[in-house]
Order: sequence, then structure tokens, then C-alpha cells
Amino acid sequence: MKSKKTVAIVLAVILIIAAAVAVYFLTRPKEKPVEEKALNLFTWATYIDDATVAKFTEQTGIKVNYTTFASNEEMLLKMASTTNEYDVILASDYAINTLRKQNKLHKLDKSLLPNYKNLDPQFLGQYYDENNEYTVPYTAGTPLIVVNPELTDLTITGYEDLWNPALKDSIVIIDDARNIVGITLKTLGYSFNTTDEKELAEAKEKLMSLRPNIRAFNYDTPHNDMISGEVSVGYMFTPFVLLAMDGNPDLQVVYPKEGMGFGIDSLVIPANAPHPGNAHTLLNFLLDSEVAGNTAGMQYYLSPVKTAYEFIPEYLRDNPAIKIPAEILGETEFIMDVGEAESKFQEIWAEFKLQ
Repeated sequence: MKSKKTVAIVLAVILIIAAAVAVYFLTRPKEKPVEEKALNLFTWATYIDDATVAKFTEQTGIKVNYTTFASNEEMLLKMASTTNEYDVILASDYAINTLRKQNKLHKLDKSLLPNYKNLDPQFLGQYYDENNEYTVPYTAGTPLIVVNPELTDLTITGYEDLWNPALKDSIVIIDDARNIVGITLKTLGYSFNTTDEKELAEAKEKLMSLRPNIRAFNYDTPHNDMISGEVSVGYMFTPFVLLAMDGNPDLQVVYPKEGMGFGIDSLVIPANAPHPGNAHTLLNFLLDSEVAGNTAGMQYYLSPVKTAYEFIPEYLRDNPAIKIPAEILGETEFIMDVGEAESKFQEIWAEFKLQ
């Protein structure tokens, strides 16, 4: 009788201990798996240069597998067919907005980003990430007007001046529908992103009258036309403005009075990234003041890192294409997805070029 009671007590104790152990293992915080020293990056070729990648690997031991895309659209197509291939994507604002709407982004853990404090607040809280939950700004830029004062006596203050008959066959512009139709809309007091049919029709009519002044459409090397003196005025993206001024320091930058287009390229972590910890490590590294300054110097874009400017090469630091006054930046407008109206922009552009 006594032995049976003893056995029962022992069994009860064993069951209690087993239950306690089970509860412990079920409720204890799960340890994060140790990530392999690897990171899969997806962006344009050379957008994070080899020296920066090598420095990151040297400091962290994390190997970067660099995969490239040619356009934001190509990236979006790839992301539509993959779920866990990439750790970091570097792309443009409107494309990132698409990924966010599709719930394909991983929320940032700011505790892993001590350098986040280096960011300039004017680059935060944008339409594609209003609460700063997903993105780390990498570069920013705006198309600008560039003037060679040795080749024209005109005082140019805005887009409207590009229509001056004195500039016949004298302008190079980027081969870009949204930007050029957009600046035409701005001369009429409309948004870069209008979808209103009447406003677009009005812009089309006006744009056609600009054609005699256009000497060249050049998306990739418009700066060469300015340096050679083939044209007296250009409208081009920030890096090409700087390259043009490298070739001819006498060129002048104009902030169009009608308001400028603007864009930010940002780093994001996909929702199912295989190495999210390593991804945060890279983002924090790129937010370092010196690293960000070197990026601006290499890529010829504005840096969203406010502490980077002392590390930007001196010949670029105070260039008006890089050091744009805050009050002017505050009046810029993002060029955004316009949905079905995109085809109308492209239609106008095609007809303009064929004139």
C-alpha cells in the first residue's frame, strides 16, 4: 500500500516537472537564428560602388551578393515572382510606394540603426513612407536648367523661358515623358502629376510649340552637349548637371521659378528577407556620415544625411546643384504614379518627338 502511494507521488511529481518544462519551452522567448555572413542586394549597377561594398565587408565580414536591375519596372516585375530572395532593395520612391502597398516591405528596427539620427528631417515622412517605418533615404535629386552664359544673353529664370524663339535649335533635354510634359504643365500652373484630360490637352498644345528649340533628346549623356558648346541651354538630372559643370565651370544653374520635380531613392528590406539582421547592418553602415559623403561624391546626388557634407569633396560641396536651399527644396514636387494617365503622357511625348 505504501509503495503504491509512493509510486503515485513520484509519478505526480514527474508529471508536474514535465508540464513545467513544457510550459517553459513553449513560452520562453525564441532566440533569433544566427544569420550567415551574407546579404543579397538588388539595385542598379554601380549604385553602391565597389569600394563601399568592400569596406562594408571588411568591417562586418558580411559578403554582399550584388544583383542588378535596369529599371524600377524590372525590379517590380522580379518582386512579383519572388518572395525571399533579397535582403536589401535600393530603388526610387514611386516603386517603393508600390512595394509598400503590396505589403512586401519589412518594418525597420530603429534600435539596429543608431546612425538613423544622421538623416535630414526634410527627406523623411514622404508620401511613400509617411511614418518612416520602411525606408532609409540614400540619394535625392532634381532635374535642373543649365545655362551657358557665353552662348546666350537671355536671362533664364524658369521653364517658360525655354519657349523663347531666341533659343531655336539650342536646347538639350532629357528623353523623359513625365519630366518634359511635366515642366510644360508647370508653366500652365498645373501639377506634374495631373490626370485631368483638359489640362493634359492644354499642355500638349503648348509643348508642340517648344519643338523648334530642341536640338537634342539625350537621357544618358546630355552633359556632353553642354560641354561641347553644341547647345546653350540644357534640362537634365542632377548628376549630369554636375558633370557638365566639371567640363565647363562657367555654366550656371537655374532653379525654375515654377517649381521643380524631385525624387528620392531609398533602401528597403523586403518582408521575407533571408538576412534581415545583416540588412539592418548595411543600412546603418550607409548612414555613416563619411560613407554617405563619399556616396554623394561618387554618385553626384544630394545626400539625405545631414552630417555628410563635410565629407563631400570640396569642389562639390557648395555646388548649387548639390546645395539647394531648403526653401526651394520645400517647394519641389514628387513625380508620382499617375495610373492609367501614364499612357496619355507617353502619347503626347511620342507625338512631340516625331515632329
